Amino acid sequence: MGERGTRAGTGANAWSRFWNRGSWWKALLAAVAYLALFLGGSRLVGLLWGADVAPNPFADARSVVVALLLPLLIGAVVLLAFVASLRWFPALFGPQPIRGRGWMWIAVVVTLVPIALRLFGTDYGAYAAGVVPLTFVVGLLVGLTEELLTRGIVVKLLRDAGHGEIAVAVVSSALFGLLHASNALGGQSPVLVLTTVLFAFGFGLMMYLVLRVTGSLIWPILIHALTDPTTFLATGGIDVAGTGQESVLNQLAGPFNIVFVVFAVIAICCIRGRVGAPGAATAPRYDGMHAAE
Repeated sequence: MGERGTRAGTGANAWSRFWNRGSWWKALLAAVAYLALFLGGSRLVGLLWGADVAPNPFADARSVVVALLLPLLIGAVVLLAFVASLRWFPALFGPQPIRGRGWMWIAVVVTLVPIALRLFGTDYGAYAAGVVPLTFVVGLLVGLTEELLTRGIVVKLLRDAGHGEIAVAVVSSALFGLLHASNALGGQSPVLVLTTVLFAFGFGLMMYLVLRVTGSLIWPILIHALTDPTTFLATGGIDVAGTGQESVLNQLAGPFNIVFVVFAVIAICCIRGRVGAPGAATAPRYDGMHAAE
């Protein structure tokens, strides 16, 4: 980089210097900070417009917007602004610095199957006007925010700290699972919260494998963006079991949560690699401040 690289390094502000030095505790800090801001945004939206929101956010279009869409939109803006402030867009949305092995395509298949089953197994006519399309918009925001945070920002911070990919996979998936522990604030039972966290860890590991094998953050975002709305509409709620008479296709989709967890445990034993190791990088690696050089 020579003189130009020296000027860039010395000219970096304290904010960039802090985040461009990766570590596991900064990954944790990023996740906790986002969760706090998201919950705060949800509380603010609820205070301003939540008076008439139904207990079930999928009861009508207004409830979907106020209870789900607006808080997620705030979260998306915050995360995108954070990434922009560090100039990390090439690092996060460009080609991954390390690619996966062929067996990781199993994760793509086992996450797409329940999506397809629920897409064709859900009675969309049971919902009020506007609920279904708005729920898919919510799903897109969920996929963007949660994947940008855990498979984007967190993964980058862990890799920049020099951690091997097995640690990157486990820690990023664990943080993703722990984000769902916030459901306890909504009054869910401890057993249901723990179950949700476990299932979220398994799904998070699947998304890590999708990131590795496709080489792009876009694909985990899109698969996640379809998983959540199809699950919400199939079950009629968030992190709940289906109620009433379910279609056969939705019944077949249900056990995939267990499949995610089981496959995650197996996959952890098979994940190898480290960014920067000889032969590991198959794409450019960006480091924030010097991404454009």
